[in-house]
Amino acid sequence: MSVDTATVKRIASLARIAITDDEAQAMAPELNNILGWIEQLGEVDVTGIEPMTAVIPNTLRLREDVVTEPDQRDLVLANAPQAEHGFFAVPKVIE
Repeated sequence: MSVDTATVKRIASLARIAITDDEAQAMAPELNNILGWIEQLGEVDVTGIEPMTAVIPNTLRLREDVVTEPDQRDLVLANAPQAEHGFFAVPKVIE
């Protein structure tokens, strides 16, 4: 696959990026190099290799979901600009 300056201009137009003719001419070879690398990566045999999200094994550190300060509603609502029936009251966003 080869990218020419017309294609670069079309991509820039679709992305709403203003580029000059000189910039389009400079970007065409860069995009062709990137596409070449992608084609090389496509040639790599990954049969039997599990997909991964990171190069090192890691896990999220999660804490127990335990209530440590029960029934603080009135204390929390004391900071609210407006509260109704035990809930924060906010102005209507959509009519």
